[in-house]
Amino acid sequence: MGNNNESNIHVLKNFFRANIRQYGMFIALFVIMIIFNILTKGTFISARNLTNLYLQTGYIAVLAVGMVLVIVTGHIDLSVGSVAAFTGAIAAILQVKMGLPTIPTIIITLFVGALIGMWQGYWIAYRGIPAFIVTLASMLIFRGAVIRITNGQTIGPFEESFNKISSGYLSDIANISGMHTLSVLIGIVAIIAYVFVQFKNRKTRVDYGFDTLPKFMFVGKLALVSAIIMMFILSMALYKGIPYTVIIVVLIVGLYSFITKKTPIGRHIYAIGGNLEAARLSGINAKKTLFTVFTSMGVLASLSGIIYSARLNSASPSAGSLFELDAIAASFIGGASASGGVGSVVGAIIGALVMASINNGMSLLNMNISYQYIIKGLVLLIAVWFDISTRNKKK
Repeated sequence: MGNNNESNIHVLKNFFRANIRQYGMFIALFVIMIIFNILTKGTFISARNLTNLYLQTGYIAVLAVGMVLVIVTGHIDLSVGSVAAFTGAIAAILQVKMGLPTIPTIIITLFVGALIGMWQGYWIAYRGIPAFIVTLASMLIFRGAVIRITNGQTIGPFEESFNKISSGYLSDIANISGMHTLSVLIGIVAIIAYVFVQFKNRKTRVDYGFDTLPKFMFVGKLALVSAIIMMFILSMALYKGIPYTVIIVVLIVGLYSFITKKTPIGRHIYAIGGNLEAARLSGINAKKTLFTVFTSMGVLASLSGIIYSARLNSASPSAGSLFELDAIAASFIGGASASGGVGSVVGAIIGALVMASINNGMSLLNMNISYQYIIKGLVLLIAVWFDISTRNKKK
């Protein structure tokens, strides 16, 4: 009995030590929401405001997914805000001025983003120019390009089908007053899928003799995460239902989580960030992997530009300002390491929610813009400090 207790304590210590950043960001998000809800006298966690919060998070969350992979490889991308603005302007020109339907407009815009990512990836991966320099140059180039192609003017409005990317919601299957039934059903299915995957993963770990959480902790974790999923769904179901933007973000997160965890390219990305020389010696094509990562970043930046333009129902030469700050901060807050090799897609999304919550809460309080910049800067600094301090303790 004593040995079992000691074993359980040992497993718990290892579990919390390995996931300290992950749980730290969840706690931070919870504390931020509680503080802002108190300060706004309940407005912050109203269904309407939380849905708006998710919509505000959408374009930054998409950027954060790509940015975390860039950071994992040990690089940085300063151009994403300018690229998002440029591709958003391309979408506006294609639809508003040239009359293209929504689907071709989206496809062409994403293709332009891929070309931009390839162009940057070529200089970084195959010509050895530091990503900081390449993306800084691109930030200036595409900021100038968006001003040039828009002539410094706002272009809009888009067609209704394009605008719905950021303003549309899933249709309901039943008319129950005050509750979006389809959203609730989706939440239940999501919880069932999550529990199934967790049990499957636990069985696999047991079969291979790996450490697993004690049963009471495992069940507690399932209950807690399931409650969070249902609260997330109810916050939308009590308003208008699940927005299309949230669906896009969930699909992107699912796709990139699969890529990073289940595919060779995902393992190569982490190997390069962990130890570039060792990755090369093991046969990994580091140049091709870096090229792919920056191409992916270009596509996601263009998708972010599409979502943001759809939200504003127009493209503006000033769009994308400081998007790179929020994306980088979201990645670090979500657990990415400044030294590379560490980070997760889900963590980046939580980081994006933290940044969006801070923005949303300060806006509800009508806080002076100068204080907003100061607070966001301090949050980024604290996140990186926390990363360094926890890594030093592990050593």
